[in-house]
Amino acid sequence: MGYNNILVQSEDGIATITINRPKKLNALNQETIQELHEAFNVTDEDKDTKVIIVTGSGEKAFVAGADISEFADFNVEEGTHLATNGQKILFDFVENLSTPVIAAVNGFALGGGLELAMACHFRVASDNAKMGLPEVSLGLIPGYGGTQRLPQLVGKGRAMELIMTGSMIDANQALNYGLVNHVTSQEELLPLCHKIALKILQNSPVAIGAAVRAINASTKKGVNGFQTEITEFGNCFGTEDFEEGTTAFLEKRKADFPGR
Repeated sequence: MGYNNILVQSEDGIATITINRPKKLNALNQETIQELHEAFNVTDEDKDTKVIIVTGSGEKAFVAGADISEFADFNVEEGTHLATNGQKILFDFVENLSTPVIAAVNGFALGGGLELAMACHFRVASDNAKMGLPEVSLGLIPGYGGTQRLPQLVGKGRAMELIMTGSMIDANQALNYGLVNHVTSQEELLPLCHKIALKILQNSPVAIGAAVRAINASTKKGVNGFQTEITEFGNCFGTEDFEEGTTAFLEKRKADFPGR
């Protein structure tokens, strides 16, 4: 499938999606959001893909924000549709994928860029990364889940301060806040993400998908996360991966999970 704004590469069970709008610092416009949806959907449905890494092209930015020129003249109805559609087809979609998604944050991750990184299952940052939600400086608030996911990751107080001030934090502060899991050099960013991905590849993809659903349930209003965990745990007993995993353990060999 051909794309105008992203690149997709797959090798050894790992798909890498690169947002490729370097002249715009990889800013998200509606076309790019739609292409990302399609790429995530295709890679998630590919049984050979076990882990997805998303990053930005160049050395300056993961995603420097939304493409403001695209919505500067929107009215209330159009702005509401922009947020509704974006959350549905990309940000919520990524968060709920069964395939693990790692954000390799290289450089600026601002506004919609940080919101995309937060929608991923976890984040690894280069040491030159800068992160923030500066929407209030435009007379807006984060519209792609930022007001919901940032407090979940860093706590309500820190999220309030970051959103109200529109301030950026560097990679080490993001690590201290728990916003990212690891910080490394830009040269080692993708290699480290691949190293983590290879560890994930050794485990049951069925169980990983179940774990994603159970973990996400803890933050969903009206959903009993403990009950979701019990249900997903029980369902695992009916899978071929459970049979292979327990058999391999008892036979003292490495499991070869069929992914079913």
